Amino acid sequence: METTAVQKTLLKTLGISASAALIAMFAYGASAQEKKPDPPKKAPACKTIKAQAGCEARAADCGWVAESKDDKGKVKAKAYCRAKPKEPPKKPEPKKADPKK
Repeated sequence: METTAVQKTLLKTLGISASAALIAMFAYGASAQEKKPDPPKKAPACKTIKAQAGCEARAADCGWVAESKDDKGKVKAKAYCRAKPKEPPKKPEPKKADPKK
């Protein structure tokens, strides 16, 4: 049985396509094996911090509230850590009218 030019071209094309698909599968498998970096960890919420030192270490966003006592020395409210209020975004200053006009 003789092979024609069309059959030879078809076999070459199928062979190239199969090898390209095989290389793509290996490349995908290799990229799946790469270790991805861990996402950055968030700091714990201020209200979960129980120690004064830990709260004061995050002075930028947390504040320590001391315990309050009544006249007899009995504790009315325990000390705790809370988040500082966020500043509202500043509004842009209104443009002044040009006095030359």
